[in-house]
Amino acid sequence: MRGNKNTATGIGELDYVVLTCYVALVMVGWLMIYSTSYSSSASQQFFDLGSNAGKQLLFIVLCGTMLFFIQMSDWTFWRTLAFPIYLFSLVLLAGTIVFGREVNGANAWYQFGGFSFQPSEIAKFSTCLAMAGYLSATGVTLRDTKTRMYALGLFLVPILIILLQKDTGSALVFFSFVLVLYREGLPSGWYALGFGTALMVILGLMFPAAHVAVVLLLLAGLRIVWEYQNSRPWWIVLLLLLPITIWWQEISTWVWETVSRYAAGGAVVETKLAEGQVAEPPIGPLWIIALPLLFLVVVFLKSYLRKNSLIQRRLQLIGIVLVLACGQVFLAEFAYSLMAPHQQQRVRIWLNPAEAASDARGSAYNLLHSKMAIGSGGLLGKGPLNGNMTKLRYVPAQSTDFIFCTVGEEHGFVGVLGVVGLFFVLLYRITQVAERQRSNFSRIYAYGVAGVIFVHFIINIGMTMGLFPIIGIPLPFISYGGSSLIGFTLMIGVLLKLDSHRNLA
Repeated sequence: MRGNKNTATGIGELDYVVLTCYVALVMVGWLMIYSTSYSSSASQQFFDLGSNAGKQLLFIVLCGTMLFFIQMSDWTFWRTLAFPIYLFSLVLLAGTIVFGREVNGANAWYQFGGFSFQPSEIAKFSTCLAMAGYLSATGVTLRDTKTRMYALGLFLVPILIILLQKDTGSALVFFSFVLVLYREGLPSGWYALGFGTALMVILGLMFPAAHVAVVLLLLAGLRIVWEYQNSRPWWIVLLLLLPITIWWQEISTWVWETVSRYAAGGAVVETKLAEGQVAEPPIGPLWIIALPLLFLVVVFLKSYLRKNSLIQRRLQLIGIVLVLACGQVFLAEFAYSLMAPHQQQRVRIWLNPAEAASDARGSAYNLLHSKMAIGSGGLLGKGPLNGNMTKLRYVPAQSTDFIFCTVGEEHGFVGVLGVVGLFFVLLYRITQVAERQRSNFSRIYAYGVAGVIFVHFIINIGMTMGLFPIIGIPLPFISYGGSSLIGFTLMIGVLLKLDSHRNLA
C-alpha cells in the first residue's frame, strides 16, 4: 500500500517482512491456544468467547483494528507524546499495588468483568518510546554521566514498581534496554559491570554469601601481594589462611569446646558431649570473613601508604570492585530470603538441575513435564490437536507461559524450528529497519522493540527447557493473553508507522 510520502498521516510504505512475521506468529499462537483447549465434544471453540481460543480471537480482531488506526495516525504523534504516554503507564503500574488483583502471587493485574489487564505490558512499549525520545533529544550523549543516569532511570523506575507488585519476570524484561544503550554508545565497561553483577548474584544464590565473600577477599589479597608486596612472609601468611578458612567451622568449634572445658572445669562440657549435645561456638558464620578481611586491610594499607598516586588509584579501584562484588553477593542472598517458597525452589532447581528428579511433584513438576512434552514430539510431532500431554493438562499454564510445549509436542522439531525461524527473521528485519532510519528517535525505538522481543523470546523458550528459571513471562504473539498481544502489537504497529515515513524525518 502506498500513501502520500509528503504527509505525516496515512498509510505509507509498510515493511511487509515485519508485517508478515507478525501475522504469522499471531496465527500460530491462535492455533496453539485452540489446541490447548480443544475438545472433540465442543467443535465451535474457535468462536466461543468462554474459551481461551475465542477470547484470543477477540483480542486479535481488536489488535488488527488498532494496527490499522496506528497506520492512519500522524507519525509525529508518537514522538511528541512519548513522555506523557510513559508517565501514564507508570501511573497504571503504581495503581495495581492498591487496586490490582493478585494472580499467582503477583499483584499486577486490573480486573474488568471477565477480562484482566496487565499494565506492565504497556509499560514496555511506553519505555521504548521514552528511551527513544530522551536519547534522540538535542545535546544528549551517553558520554555524559548525567545522561547515563537519566537513561538508566527510565527503565529502572518501572522495574522498581513491578518488583513491588512481586512480578519478578516482567521486571527482568526491562533490562533489555541495556542493548539499546550499547547500540547508542554506552562504554563497554558498564557491560563488564553488568555481567560481573550477574555472576555475583548467581554465586550468591548457589553458595553461602560469607563463603563467596571469603574467596573474593582472598583473591583481592592475592592480587595485591602479587603486585605490591611480593615477599616470602606475605606469601606464607596467605598460604596459612587457606586451610584456616577451609576448615574454619571445625577449627572454631574445636577451639570453643576446648575453652569451654577449661572454663567449666571440664565436667559440664564432657557431659553435654556424651549426651550428643555438641558445643557450638558463640560466633556466627560471618566470622569466617574476619581473618581474610584483616589480612586484606593490612596489605592494602601497607601498599597504599607508599604515596605512589598510580598505585593508590589502582588500589582504590580494587577496593571499589571488591565492595560492590561482596555487596551484590549479600544482596542476592537477602533477596532470595524474601522470595516466596515456591520461587526459592524454582531458583534452586535451575541452579541444581539434579534436584528436579527429587521434587517431581513439586516445583520441578512444570519443568519436567515441559521437557517431556517437547521431547515427545520427535521430528515431525504428533500432529495438530493430537498432543496427549497437551490434552491431559500435564503442563500447567500451557496456553500462556508454556505454549512452546504445545508447538514441540504437536509439530516436533520441524515446528519448533519454524517458530524459532520466524522470530529470528523478525528480529533480524527489525534491526535492518532500525539502521535505515534517518530519525534517531525511530532508530532507537526500533532497537528497543527488538530488545524486548528478544529477551521475551529467549527467556520463555529457555525456561521451558530448563535453561532459565521459571519466571512466568509470555512468548510474544503466541501465548494467550490480551495484555501481551496488545503491548506487542503497539510496538510493531508504531515501528511500521515510523518506518513507513522514514524519509520525512
